[in-house]
Amino acid sequence: MRLKQLSFKNYLVPFSFILLILSIGIIPTLSFGGLIDFPLKQMKAGVAPEDVVCRFGLTMMIRDTGAAACVFPTSEDRLVDVGWTVIAEGLPMIKEMVEEKTIEIDGLTISYKEGGSPDSPTILLLHGFPTSSYMFRNLIPALENEFHLIAPDYIGYGKSSMPSVDEFEYTFDNQADIVDKLTEKLGLSEYSIYVMDYGAPVGFRLFDKHPERIQAIIVQNGNAYEEGLEEFWDDWKVWWNDKTDENEKKLHYLVAPDTTKWQYTFGMSNPNSIDPSTWITDQAGLDRPGNVAIQLAMAYDYRTNLSLYPQWQEQFREHQPPMLIVWGANDYIFPEAGAHPYERDLNDVEKHILDTGHFALEDHLDFIAEKISNFLNSRLQ
Repeated sequence: MRLKQLSFKNYLVPFSFILLILSIGIIPTLSFGGLIDFPLKQMKAGVAPEDVVCRFGLTMMIRDTGAAACVFPTSEDRLVDVGWTVIAEGLPMIKEMVEEKTIEIDGLTISYKEGGSPDSPTILLLHGFPTSSYMFRNLIPALENEFHLIAPDYIGYGKSSMPSVDEFEYTFDNQADIVDKLTEKLGLSEYSIYVMDYGAPVGFRLFDKHPERIQAIIVQNGNAYEEGLEEFWDDWKVWWNDKTDENEKKLHYLVAPDTTKWQYTFGMSNPNSIDPSTWITDQAGLDRPGNVAIQLAMAYDYRTNLSLYPQWQEQFREHQPPMLIVWGANDYIFPEAGAHPYERDLNDVEKHILDTGHFALEDHLDFIAEKISNFLNSRLQ
């Protein structure tokens, strides 16, 4: 997004003198200076206002009283009607609003991101492969004014402990058990889950074990049905059925730098818009000594999820959690076919098929955040 040319010269005061008042309470007042710092630095460096790049899709608006706020673009018209004026689109969110914390569980250090007030409804954010809680770095600031958000790094991912495969059994059962213990240590008696990719079998294990705790489920490209496990999975299935070194080697491409980048760019409507820090960060984790063995162990254990699909589906039918589906239609790993079967078993499903790939949050953040806000606020009464 780019800064708009201004036609209201009376508002063209230096940004540093805009009153730090957020009368509609969308971004904390003391953080507002951080929101305008990045564009100002570009302009001071000689970048023309119309060429300033702003990163996360928010719109800055001011009022004649001097109040200022950063809002989703979908809120612009409503605020204009009551006297607000658009100054700039796409101003950056500030990452300082997300806290990085750790906790000890079973002798292991679990790292997690947290945002929002514990007094608000909680969303447990469960990441996919090959990423970490880093995939939620922008979603947490987008929702933390309404929700309490917890995004853990699984064992062997992100900043959590990474014991060797000889010291820890890397299975989805064990990853889910650690996350379950995390929720209990944090006192989360009720929460919604956001599941994506590997996060789906982790989250659905939690739902299977504690259906009474799960208030709602948000699914982004994560399967609970064999529909959608298509061509990408052929080599996996061969290896699951015949665990030889030769068949294993066919999966080594999963940890290659080109594959990591491909996961972020394939199927995106504008691949050049995707932040390179995503695949660079993930690849740094994969390149750690011993991590390839961890990823292969998790990939082999993925076979256990398929046998649990009927059990999870039965739990869906029995407990009927409300479900929001935001699915990247162009995902080669979890294609669109995996999104639709949920409607067979659940009565309350809101589904959005998006023109994007595997990591939909990278180019549909504002849309997904708004849908989550509307969905949960309408269900968690």
